[in-house]
Amino acid sequence: MSSASPPQAQRQQQQQSHRSNQANFYTDPSDLSAWWRRLFCELLGTFLLTLVAAGPDTISAATHETISQPAAVVAPGLLVMALIYTMGDVSGAHFNPVVTLAFAIRDDFSWRRVPFYISVQFLGAIAAGVLLRALFGDVGHLGASRPSATTGPIAALVMEIVLTMLLVTVILGTAHDTRLVGHNAALAVGGTIALAGLFASPVSGASMNPARSLGPALASGQLGSLWIYFVGPILGALIAAAIAWALHGPTTPEAKKAASGQ
Repeated sequence: MSSASPPQAQRQQQQQSHRSNQANFYTDPSDLSAWWRRLFCELLGTFLLTLVAAGPDTISAATHETISQPAAVVAPGLLVMALIYTMGDVSGAHFNPVVTLAFAIRDDFSWRRVPFYISVQFLGAIAAGVLLRALFGDVGHLGASRPSATTGPIAALVMEIVLTMLLVTVILGTAHDTRLVGHNAALAVGGTIALAGLFASPVSGASMNPARSLGPALASGQLGSLWIYFVGPILGALIAAAIAWALHGPTTPEAKKAASGQ
């Protein structure tokens, strides 16, 4: 016979269940010493994403070995999927300034943290652009996002708005109820990035990410069309936040945890 009284036994079971349900690398949101891990995670994740997204054009030009368009656009989706599984519990795996902005608008993420997240995201992307130039020289425009010469900048702008709206709607929707989606959010988000690139990259490059566009543009000096990749994703994220409210209403505790990496 157990010596613990029924109420004590029940509390012990609840504590054990809570510990078993926590992520193996759970980041305590009250632990201020872990803040640098979140920032490093966002810097590293955005660096890798920019490297993989901008790398195919650069490497194709440097090696004269063509990397196909499907491979070039699927690779970032696969990377983001892997990074969400790997780093999502640390920082929320934003890796994109407009994702951070949308989470803050939804009240999922503290506005006080937004400047820090966005700063390290841009730093990570710039570091990726500098690395590509150091390795291969200024070839292939270093994978800088550019509108199609055939369809023009307006079509690219509209496409970036629509694509970002789609991506951020998926991100906010999967974060809204983690009990329903859980770790499958990585599949949904990575799949959406690949999908967007497969059909829209010839028009705008399917960037959906100002940091990913800024890094290679600065390293290569291709700044003429950069405004498209700031204005488009920002407008798309604002529309997505409105759609999330229309679909789901106010935010949830699960969404706040997902956005902060808990």
